[in-house]
Amino acid sequence: MTAVAGADGGRGWRAAAQEALYGPGGFYRRSGEGPAGHFRTSVHASPLFADAVARLLCRVDEALGRPAELGLVDMAAGRGELVTGVLAALPADVAARARAYAVELAGRPAGLDHRIEWRTEPPAGITGLLFANEWLDNVPVEVAEVDPAGVPRTVLVREDGTERLGAPVAGAEAAWLARWWPLGDEPGLRAEIGLPRDRAWAAAAGTVARGLAVAVDYAHTAAARPPFGTLTAFREGRETTPVPDGSCDLTAHVALDACAEACPLPGARLLSQREALHALGVSGARPPLALASTDPTGYMRALARAGEAAELTAPGGLGDFGWLVQPVGIGDVLGGAPAAPR
Repeated sequence: MTAVAGADGGRGWRAAAQEALYGPGGFYRRSGEGPAGHFRTSVHASPLFADAVARLLCRVDEALGRPAELGLVDMAAGRGELVTGVLAALPADVAARARAYAVELAGRPAGLDHRIEWRTEPPAGITGLLFANEWLDNVPVEVAEVDPAGVPRTVLVREDGTERLGAPVAGAEAAWLARWWPLGDEPGLRAEIGLPRDRAWAAAAGTVARGLAVAVDYAHTAAARPPFGTLTAFREGRETTPVPDGSCDLTAHVALDACAEACPLPGARLLSQREALHALGVSGARPPLALASTDPTGYMRALARAGEAAELTAPGGLGDFGWLVQPVGIGDVLGGAPAAPR
């Protein structure tokens, strides 16, 4: 059951965030600097991230037997920064067979590489890689809070961010909470009901006929759900109070284990960004000091790369992001035994 608008204007967070982010004049519909002006993702932190995704695409290409057309889908592409960087990092023989798609609701940026097809939905039946970096956290969801009687209720919100409790959570949403985020009966406990994200991920991953689907995001699993939820907002590079008025990014961490089960594929893995990037050759190790005397310029470049790699893989930061990796008709391309997500 999805909460609808009440007489006082309050409505569920899912509907409020949907309009604030994606409605006419919404946060993600605006032109200009785009999301990069409000928050910093791995893509913006360093070109090493796009380089790693390019290496991942090359491994997928090899596992697929080097098909005549190799698809690359960048979900929630922003201004096309990631897909542009990946194309630039590909070896010439792979780039010649690559067909790139950027999936985004905002209009196509001026000057974008002509090889990139700009779409509002991913293409069906691709052979290649679908990569969703910080997409699912912006798929709007309902928020539930336990009332004084111990009953989880849908949280209603006005445009100014004022909240009140609505009807008890019921139906498929109640079943999702019971399965993935049991709240208990302590008043004030909160959860984000990730059912829309499960469905969105299943639909996106389902467009891959053969290859790999990857979701990268702020994440948590059933073993460590945050007791009061994670709903927050970003404006001009700073975290702020979530207000569904279109002025800020609204985001909440993703239950990636639930997304994995919503699209059950053999060989699915949940791992940290630190583990994934290490497997793709991104290391924060400092270059040998001896290089400073033999090649000072090369040493400084290598030192800068090491610093960027360290940020991408840092514990307590970007390195703790979750990666959901789901092969479709190919084997493991990251190394290591597949682990059933639970």
